[in-house]
Amino acid sequence: MRALYSRRGTLVLAVVVLVVAAAVGGLWLRTGSGARGEADSRAALTAGTAAAPVIFSYDYRTFDTGVAKAKPYLTGTFAKEYADTTASLKATATQEQAVVQAQVSAASVVEVAGDHVDLLLYLNQYRRNTNISGEKVDQNRVVLTLVRVSGEWKVSAASAI
Repeated sequence: MRALYSRRGTLVLAVVVLVVAAAVGGLWLRTGSGARGEADSRAALTAGTAAAPVIFSYDYRTFDTGVAKAKPYLTGTFAKEYADTTASLKATATQEQAVVQAQVSAASVVEVAGDHVDLLLYLNQYRRNTNISGEKVDQNRVVLTLVRVSGEWKVSAASAI
């Protein structure tokens, strides 16, 4: 009879140890992925706030140089969209002697999902051209989607809201 209690006690103890180990393992994984998610958020936020002024600024005098500076921040179909958009914008920017200087006034992480982060940016664009007197400010709200490419966060989409 004593052997039966001993086996039962050992079995109960083994089950309790397994349950506790599973719970601790689950918490460890959740904490680890939470820390990873937070690190990804910070890294993507840093990358996005650095990329936005470069992507959304241009100067007719150095237009091609500005476009070239933006390319390393871009990836995927957005890189092609950006190239197409800037190519069609160049003639107008030159004709109007347009200068647009973008600045991020605020930024926040909207969503983190693996290697994909959405940011909300409050983006002010200070613009001058021959069609306006002085400088005008456009206050834009932009959602940037960043994806991890070879360990770096790059802009894969941008949409105004």
